[in-house]
Amino acid sequence: MIIDAHAHITDHLHGLTRRGETQSLSYGKVRLGDEESRLTPPLGPHTSFPPELLLEYMDWIGIEKTVLMQGSTYGDSNEYLWKAVKRWPDRFTAAAFMDPCSKNAKEVFRQATEEYGFQVLKFEMSEIAGFTGVYPDLRLDSEEMLWVWEETSQLDMVVTLDLGSIGSLSYQTQAVKNIIDQFPQLRIVIAHLAQPPFGTAKNSDTETVWQEQVMLAQHANLWMDMSALPALTAYPTYTAQAALEDTEDYPYSTAISYIRRAIELVGADKIMWGTDAPGVLQHATYAQLLSFVTRHCDFLSPEQINQIISKTAESVYWK
Repeated sequence: MIIDAHAHITDHLHGLTRRGETQSLSYGKVRLGDEESRLTPPLGPHTSFPPELLLEYMDWIGIEKTVLMQGSTYGDSNEYLWKAVKRWPDRFTAAAFMDPCSKNAKEVFRQATEEYGFQVLKFEMSEIAGFTGVYPDLRLDSEEMLWVWEETSQLDMVVTLDLGSIGSLSYQTQAVKNIIDQFPQLRIVIAHLAQPPFGTAKNSDTETVWQEQVMLAQHANLWMDMSALPALTAYPTYTAQAALEDTEDYPYSTAISYIRRAIELVGADKIMWGTDAPGVLQHATYAQLLSFVTRHCDFLSPEQINQIISKTAESVYWK
């Protein structure tokens, strides 16, 4: 079995980022505030990525299950994802969206958990596309966020965190440490392999900061997914504007080097494969997003590959 631990679906964008409100345009293009950008390849006349299309990709390369994620760029899609899970329960599980700074945050959380039955909550914290771009003072370990960790811990939920790039307001390693110290039973997944310092961001200081965040996975209830790495090889602050010609070519040797280091630090049982589709499809085919790990991470044993592409995600998201 192969599991994609991090992908997205959308019928249209209706979110908010630091650049403003988001809107679907046509042929993979979107509007972010006053700027036009690209979210996907030109897959069709309307920019969307419905579950039926994702399932075709999954079936194409033999992926049995996918974890559907959310983010501020896409907008609150709790009902949309709930319907997808309800229709294809053997193929999907999904993470809820909640703006923790909104006045109705608790109401949205209650609906997501009690009415829709979500067992995963995703916080897109990055400055580019997430909450700290809109709320610069937001801290995961603040008093205002305490109720979130109490509720999710009590409900035995998984919380997935996109902590953005090193040096940004969202890269809150110490805050996550504080949360797991206070709520050791809470299950946490950090997305994008803690966003390694690729390209111009790479130096001895950023390497140390990255390693510190990876080492959080030494905690019994914290894991990492490796989604979006092929896109991040050129853009440490990955956005939909990243141009195809600027990314590293397949099989993404720099990304592979960071996968190797992460596994040396915390073990293969702490890492799960994911894609971050559809945005990453600008930089690699869906098949390449899998094969760069299964075929080109030659330091992995067959058991480790199976752990990364299947067993870790299954144990975390389908507990």
